[in-house]
Amino acid sequence: MIAVILAKKILSLFLIMVMGAALVKSKVLRAEDSKSISVVTLYLVMPCVIISSFQVEYTEEIRDGLILALIGAVLVHAVLIAVTELLGRALGWDPVEKDSAIYSNAGNLIIPIVTAMLGKEWIIYTSAFLSVQLILLWSHGKMVLCGERRIEIKKIATNVNMISIFAGILLFICRIQLPAVLQDSIDTVGSMVGPAAMIVTGMLIGNMNLKKLFSYRKLPLMIFVRLVGFPVLNIALLKLSGLSRMVPAGETILLITLLATITPSASTITQMSQVYGKDADYASAINVATTLLCIVTMPLMVMIYQYI
Repeated sequence: MIAVILAKKILSLFLIMVMGAALVKSKVLRAEDSKSISVVTLYLVMPCVIISSFQVEYTEEIRDGLILALIGAVLVHAVLIAVTELLGRALGWDPVEKDSAIYSNAGNLIIPIVTAMLGKEWIIYTSAFLSVQLILLWSHGKMVLCGERRIEIKKIATNVNMISIFAGILLFICRIQLPAVLQDSIDTVGSMVGPAAMIVTGMLIGNMNLKKLFSYRKLPLMIFVRLVGFPVLNIALLKLSGLSRMVPAGETILLITLLATITPSASTITQMSQVYGKDADYASAINVATTLLCIVTMPLMVMIYQYI
């Protein structure tokens, strides 16, 4: 049942992506105009989503669930980083391929998907995964992409989404509920996250020569690793770890962790590649290809998780 709901939600988001592509194809907008939407999403929509997710009543059950979600996120990322390092050396992966294999597009997709599948009350558990991935993206991910050896702590701490996470946690621990009018405004803006992300992706696809996708020799392998290989590895890891027995709702909380790992490659890798002078076209190709195919693989992975 959950797999069916997921398939419907992904199809809905896919159609929104088509609308974004149509805007560019019809020359109503340019692909470059998507940057404005990305800025709004990054600096306004995502912070609202994060803060809203922590606006729930403090209970020991939720606290324990957050701890489980955090452990699951750390475990998954640690294993993916280690496996990618081994595969990267054996298969000659470049920095873009390594980062695209490890980091998912959970920041844009996981919240609308969890909301549709499980309900708004489960969104809070996505924050644990997003916190871990955000920290690693701007430390490990950037180091791999740029060949650096130093972590920029200041940049991580001053990231608007990290600030929102800290603020949300503080409100949650102190049991502070925002005024109803302010909460409604934050919820309304936050509900834009899925559509905004897919419109941006669609606009980028609308300007892309899809024939160029076939020119990347390793692209099929990257698609398999990102959408099949690593998701299966994560399913085995989460099931065999026994973590789900830590809390009563452990299976569902770890399902959220799994959902965050089986989304397409992170669109942030494309943006970082543009900023730091790496192969942004290749990063974009991996993101686009995995986005187009996840409509099939994500429901399949959820079915496998539930069946085991």
